[in-house]
Amino acid sequence: MNSVAPFLVFYAGGLLMALLPDAPRRLLALAVPVVGAWNLYSLDAGASGALTLFDYSLVLVQVDRLSELFGYLFHLAAFIGFVYGFSLRDRMQQVAAMLYAGSALGAVFAGDLLTLFVFWELLALTSVFLVLARRTARAFGAAMRYLVIQVGSGVLLLAGALVVIAESGDAAFTAMALDGLGPWLIFLAIGVKCCFPGLHNWLTDAYPESTPAGTVFLSAFTTKVAVYALARAFPGTELLVYIGATMAMFPIFFAVIENDLRRVLAYSLINQVGFMVCGIGIGTELAINGAVAHAFNDVIFKGLLFMTMGAVLLRTGRMNGSDLGGLYKSMPWTTGFCIVGAASISAFPLFSGFVSKSMVMVAALEEHHEIVWLALLFASAGVFHHAGIKIPYFAFYAHDSGLRCREAPASMLVAMALAAALCLFNGIYPWVLYDRLPFPVAYEPYTAAHILTQCQLLFFSALAFVWLNLKGLYPPELPSTNLDVEWSYRRLLPAAALAVRNVAGGGFSALGAGGQRLVAGGVTGTEGLLLRVGLLGRVWTTRTIALWVLLLLAVYVFLEYLQ
Repeated sequence: MNSVAPFLVFYAGGLLMALLPDAPRRLLALAVPVVGAWNLYSLDAGASGALTLFDYSLVLVQVDRLSELFGYLFHLAAFIGFVYGFSLRDRMQQVAAMLYAGSALGAVFAGDLLTLFVFWELLALTSVFLVLARRTARAFGAAMRYLVIQVGSGVLLLAGALVVIAESGDAAFTAMALDGLGPWLIFLAIGVKCCFPGLHNWLTDAYPESTPAGTVFLSAFTTKVAVYALARAFPGTELLVYIGATMAMFPIFFAVIENDLRRVLAYSLINQVGFMVCGIGIGTELAINGAVAHAFNDVIFKGLLFMTMGAVLLRTGRMNGSDLGGLYKSMPWTTGFCIVGAASISAFPLFSGFVSKSMVMVAALEEHHEIVWLALLFASAGVFHHAGIKIPYFAFYAHDSGLRCREAPASMLVAMALAAALCLFNGIYPWVLYDRLPFPVAYEPYTAAHILTQCQLLFFSALAFVWLNLKGLYPPELPSTNLDVEWSYRRLLPAAALAVRNVAGGGFSALGAGGQRLVAGGVTGTEGLLLRVGLLGRVWTTRTIALWVLLLLAVYVFLEYLQ
C-alpha cells in the first residue's frame, strides 16, 4: 500500500482539531479532505491493510471502482461541508463532523463484515453529536432516539455477520443471497440505515433538529453508506425493487403536508434513496450505474438544498414555511442557489438529476418492470412538487412574511456556489462521472425522446401545483407537527408503559416515588433520569441503552442455538 487507510487521515485530523485553537482548526478542516483525496488517489486497487483476528482475515481497505467512487464522493462532501461551516466556532461540531466523515470512509473501504460493523457503529456515535450540537431540548430527545435506532442497526449487523461467519467460515464483505438468518439480519441492518419504509423515522426526526452545518454532513454520509452496502451485498435482489419503489412514493404524501422545510427535505432524501434502492434491486449494469450515479448527485444537490435552508435558519431563526416568504429580497444569492438545487433534484435537463435518475427508470423498463416504472414516474412528479417547487416557493416567495435579514455568510455562499457548479457540470457534461462508475456506460441521456418526456412531466406537474394553489386545494403551510410511523414509539409505547405502571400499582408507584425522591434530593444526571418511564418517546440513559443491546444479543444467541 502506497498510502494510509483513508479513514486514518480524517481520524488524525479530528484528533488534531480537538487540540488546536480556533483559526488553525478551521484551516485544518479544509486541508484534511484535500490531503485525504490525494491519499486516496495514491491507493492501489485490491485489498490492503489486512489483519488476522481469531483465524479470520480482516481487510481494512478494499479498493475497487465502487468503493473508490464513494471514497471520492465523501472527500468532496466533507470539503464542501467544512467550507460551509468555516465560520463555526463550535469545537464539538467540527471534531464530530471530521470523525463522522472518517467513519463513512472506513465503512465503504471495509473488506470484511467485522470491520464494517466497527465503522457502522462509529457512524452512529460520531454523527449523534451533530444533532446534540443544536443544544435544545428537542435536539437532545431526537439525538437519543437516533442513537438507539442506529446502535440497534449495528447490533443487527453484528448478529448477521456472526451467523454468516459461523456458517461459511469467511468474514469477507461480498455479495450474498437472502437464504438464511445471517443475510436477513444484515439486510435488515442496512435497511434501517437506508430508511426502508417503517424504519425511516430516525431520519425525519433527527435531521431537522441538527445544526445548519450538521444537517449538511448528515445528509451526505449515513444513507449513502447504506446504499453502498446494499450495492455491495445485495445487487439484483428483486425485493429491493419493490422496497425502493415504495420508498420513492410514500414520502411525497408526508412532504406536501409538512411545515418544517428541513423536514420536507428529509422526506425528499428518503424519496431519492428509493430510486437508488430500486436500481440496486434491478441489478443490471445500467441500473447499478444509475443508482451509484444518483447517489453521487444526490449528495451534492441535497446538500445544496440543506445548505440554503440552513442559511435561512441561521439568518431568521425560523424554518416553518408558514413563517417564511419574501426572502428573495434579502437573500437573493441563497434564493438562486436553492433554485439550482431544486432544478437538480427535479431532474431538469442540464441539471445533475436528469443524467442519473433516468438511468434507473430506463433500466426498469428494459427489465419489464412497467408498474415500477410508473411508480417512479409518479415519484419524479411528486419530488418536483415538494422539493422542486415547495421549498423555494414557500421559503423565498409566496406571501411576504416581512422578514428582512442579511444574506448568508460568505463561507456559506462559497460552499453553495461550489455545489451549484457541480450540479450544472454533472448535468451538462455527465461523462466525467460516467467514467468513474462501476461498469462501462453506454447510455446517452440527451435524446430527443428523453428530453421531451421529462419536460412534459415537469410542465404538467408545475401546472398541477399552480392550479391546486389557485383553487385553495394545495395543503396549506400550517404551524403543526406531523408524525407518521414514529407515533408508535413517541406516543403509543410511552402511553402503554404508563398504563402498565398504573395497572401494576404498588411496585411501579414505589419505583416512581423513589425516583422522585432521588431527584428531589439533588441526584441529577443519569441517576435522576434512570427511573423515567417510556421507550423511544423519552430520554434514555446509557445503561438503559446497554440493557437493550444485551437483550438483542441474547435474542441472537437464542436464535443461533435453535439452528
